[in-house]
Amino acid sequence: MNRRRPTLLAALTLTAAAALTLSACGSDDSSGKGADEIAGADTGSSTPSASPTATDSAEPDRPKIDLPADLSYTFDWPKTGDKDKDAVLADSEQSIKAVDLAIVNQDPLDKAYLYYYEGEAAAGTQKFIQNYVDQKASITGSYRFYAPEVTVDEDGTASFTYCEDQGKAYVKFLENNKVRKTEVTAKSYVIYHTSLKKNSDGIWEIQSIASQSGSAKCQP
Repeated sequence: MNRRRPTLLAALTLTAAAALTLSACGSDDSSGKGADEIAGADTGSSTPSASPTATDSAEPDRPKIDLPADLSYTFDWPKTGDKDKDAVLADSEQSIKAVDLAIVNQDPLDKAYLYYYEGEAAAGTQKFIQNYVDQKASITGSYRFYAPEVTVDEDGTASFTYCEDQGKAYVKFLENNKVRKTEVTAKSYVIYHTSLKKNSDGIWEIQSIASQSGSAKCQP
């Protein structure tokens, strides 16, 4: 399956397995699922991250993403100085937060993430969010993203690889606000590979996304 935070969802699966079976696709492979820990990261950032303003000013307004105070993000992927690469970074940052907003809103068809996801990636992400909705679960904690590698092709497509530290974020069950905390292991570090395409409005939409937990490249 194509989706983010495989270890967080795996922890949700383990918690709910006794009552309801939550499907999980893959295990420590490029299909995007696997692991047994939770998502997370440090708060604050020593380097400025790319922002949505890195893209053309003529582009339409992006959806507003207001996340609760118990979620925080560090994007250790500073601007490259290349206009297209910085736009990929900026839109990817917003796409990550947009998925989390859909989980918080308990809405598998939330407009914010659908603004950034297309085709296969949108379909997989919808199922990913639906799993949280089915289990009446949300997320809390802090997240760090780092080690970005961006390639932009002349045909308006791009590939983006990055790491996520999932050590300090957790599943939160909405019925009782109980937070499931787990220990940090090698599988708390996940690598993502995304394919993007620039649409007619200049937005870099994610076409596909795959992940692998326990990536040696992402280990501290």
